[in-house]
Amino acid sequence: MRLDKYLKVSRLIKRRTVANEACDAGRIFVNGKQARASYDVKVGDKIEIKLGQNPVTAKVLSVQETVRKEDAREMYEIITGAAIE
Repeated sequence: MRLDKYLKVSRLIKRRTVANEACDAGRIFVNGKQARASYDVKVGDKIEIKLGQNPVTAKVLSVQETVRKEDAREMYEIITGAAIE
């Protein structure tokens, strides 16, 4: 699954266009490297999001095309930073 779509489906970022723009601006890192929106997300990847005051690092636990809002938090584990609401 593309990185921008994963960020939207997992609700780490609310809109796919915002996720895409964050990737283009160099604010999203996967496994320590700057990532493009087209990056193929895999289980075990560490995603670092540098938006706003609090950077968030999350570990990918599962990759699913669709998920209910209540189950979205089960797709990742927050390692550092505050959870995005």
